[in-house]
Amino acid sequence: MGKIVVTESVTLDGVMQAPGRADEDTRGGFRHGGWAGPYADPVMMRVMGAGMAATGAILFGRRTYEDFFAVWHGRTDGNPFTAKLDATPKYVVSRTLSRLVWPNSTLLTGEGVAELKKDVDGDIVVLGSGELVRALLARGLVDRMVLSVHPLVLGSGRRLCPDDGPPAAFRLVESVPTGTGVIIATYEME
Repeated sequence: MGKIVVTESVTLDGVMQAPGRADEDTRGGFRHGGWAGPYADPVMMRVMGAGMAATGAILFGRRTYEDFFAVWHGRTDGNPFTAKLDATPKYVVSRTLSRLVWPNSTLLTGEGVAELKKDVDGDIVVLGSGELVRALLARGLVDRMVLSVHPLVLGSGRRLCPDDGPPAAFRLVESVPTGTGVIIATYEME
């Protein structure tokens, strides 16, 4: 049986919007995209690489799936994440997509996620996909969260947990500080 593992970069004020690039997600007039880049270091790459190695499948929301496909599929720069992302089974929760173009991709409805946990061995990693993460938390389907907490306050942007979200309790099982001040904290659902 698989476990749903949410992997997110967040700021101290909980913002998760557009950590990778300035143009990644400008919804709501967000102008701080790319905020996580300056904090990458070898410790972070080692921890994230180990997480990817344990991944049995990836679960995406539509927006993140389309963005990851555009950025990662077929890259020829020797980045080790490209081959892993291309080869790993990908499941996409969407009400609007009817066709998936990335190899090894399967379209799911929201109800299919609980069944997916029964069918997949290993971790089912959710990357980004804020709306999906909030829905999974509301349904009690998240087993673990790996949060890269960046020493940064943005003051605006989409947050991991909304103000009106359901309560949830997690326990810290590991924390790894990086050389740039990021704390990679792993929490398990209680």
